[in-house]
Amino acid sequence: MAAIGHACRNGKIEAVVHTVITPKDTCPAIPRAAELELPLTVVPYGEDYAQSLVEAFKDVDFVCLAGYLKPVPGCVLDAFPDRVLNIHPSLLPKFGGRGMYGMHVHSAVIAMGEKESGCTVHLVSEGYDEGRILVQKRCEVLPEDTPETLAARVLELEHIAYPEAIHQVIHGIQN
Repeated sequence: MAAIGHACRNGKIEAVVHTVITPKDTCPAIPRAAELELPLTVVPYGEDYAQSLVEAFKDVDFVCLAGYLKPVPGCVLDAFPDRVLNIHPSLLPKFGGRGMYGMHVHSAVIAMGEKESGCTVHLVSEGYDEGRILVQKRCEVLPEDTPETLAARVLELEHIAYPEAIHQVIHGIQN
């Protein structure tokens, strides 16, 4: 989220962050959004959650998920067809799906003896991490890597990949 905010502010992405949405007022994104002077909206989980999201997004062209771990409600996907993006810390389709997030991904990559890892920006569909891939960035998995060292290198790639994918969406570039 912060990397997208910075990229918008310094012109690397030709967009403006309309709002940062979080489900609770204790989310770690809140102080970062405040530092960047990004508008913030709290949309709590509950029975009206899905419709509240659609309402919160009413003035935006597309939605970028950053750290969102739940399925995106169908009404949001319907309201923003091919305009909801997510970033995942692996080279999808490997190491994607339910339960594959954060250090779980990096631990699995190392445990499986993979020679490379990276990140994937994809369009969101109803299935976890199954949408069309927009951008992938790769890095070598080093013999001495721990989940933490691999995560740090992948995060650097994420900060390159997400702005690139947003640029593609803004300009209608298909890969």
